[in-house]
Amino acid sequence: MSSHTTNDNLSLSTFACAWCGLTVSAYAADGVPRNHCPSCLRSRHVLDHVEGGPSDCEGRMSPIAIAVLRTGDWMVIHRCVRCDELTSNPVCADDNQLILMRMAVRPLAQPPFPLEAFGTL
Repeated sequence: MSSHTTNDNLSLSTFACAWCGLTVSAYAADGVPRNHCPSCLRSRHVLDHVEGGPSDCEGRMSPIAIAVLRTGDWMVIHRCVRCDELTSNPVCADDNQLILMRMAVRPLAQPPFPLEAFGTL
């Protein structure tokens, strides 16, 4: 096997984060495919989740929230900064836990209504 082939295979199994520049493995430590940076949790809009297949947008996807499925699995909710499409992607075991927790508690720390309203109920 030539070194050129090895480098091609390596480039197919990694990607550079468009936000923080980290070289990211396309697979998490447990072998699950990943599409976001484990450090900053940001992604690229490469899949069209409405029609399926590749997306022409290729905008940057910002993590905006955490969703917890009935199974207990956590999902990162991303919004494209270019076209505003929302996507959800599974949290990987090696994702930045501090950022995950910050997003998970944000609704409690910054509720969309005044907490004083609970005193009158």
